[in-house]
Amino acid sequence: MKVGLFFGSFNPIHNGHLIISTYIVNFFTDKVWFVVSPQNPFKINSKLLGTLERIFLVKSAIKDNNQLEVSEIELRLPLPSYTINTLIYFKKHHPEHEYFLIMGSDNFVNISKWKSSDILLKDYKFLIYQRQGFVIKQKDLPNNVSIINAPLINISSTEIRELIKTKKSVRYIVPDAVMELIEKNRFYF
Repeated sequence: MKVGLFFGSFNPIHNGHLIISTYIVNFFTDKVWFVVSPQNPFKINSKLLGTLERIFLVKSAIKDNNQLEVSEIELRLPLPSYTINTLIYFKKHHPEHEYFLIMGSDNFVNISKWKSSDILLKDYKFLIYQRQGFVIKQKDLPNNVSIINAPLINISSTEIRELIKTKKSVRYIVPDAVMELIEKNRFYF
């Protein structure tokens, strides 16, 4: 089975994440697994909602789509969460799958700063979606890295948290189930 791995904090998950993941399962993979990172090594001091709460929000957002799943594996791996460690785990414990890393061009331009980036670029397949201000051209990339033409909505979790904090609406930016849980549990207030 072809599995897209969408790594991130998902703090919170929003409709932009869902649009990209749906596009990927429609055209490239059989499933997309949301790998919720407890601690991004590049965001050590950032304020994150608890990992279990973020996983709960992702599960709520995708509950009606059997092509989208949540992976909780990084809860059991050492912190900070390095993509290479998670990929090694997946390959060892689920070798039957073919994995594709889903990544925005804003992250891909900094891949050289990632732990074991040379191994990532040599041994894994990437599906890169363009982010505003970070345009990458396919001709400049190795064969295992594909630029995809996913529809993009310029949404950021940081902006969503700020809207919530200032008591502004996030309706239509996050799934209704996520919005209801945020309001009910007073997340990000």
